Amino acid sequence: MKRLWIACVFVVSLFALSAAAGEWTGYIADSKCKHTDGSAKSIECTKNCIKAGAEVVFVSTADDKVYKIANPEKVKEHYGHKVVVTGDVAKDTLTIESVRMPE
Repeated sequence: MKRLWIACVFVVSLFALSAAAGEWTGYIADSKCKHTDGSAKSIECTKNCIKAGAEVVFVSTADDKVYKIANPEKVKEHYGHKVVVTGDVAKDTLTIESVRMPE
């Protein structure tokens, strides 16, 4: 029984280390261009690339890192916009809990 308990604690610890919850500021972009400046032209380009089949990604302004988005439906209204997202990151994939425009 003690071994089972230790094994369970170990497995839970691995999951805790692989996911990080937090808040990030960045842009909702497309996987083709992976950048935006928030201008009307850039927003339209992002929308067109996504419509043409590019994946929706998040580009962090803190470190210019590109994250896949596990639940892109959460950001559909924000293509090309600068946003603040909260959620969890596991490896290179962001699962978004909430999204808002920065103040």
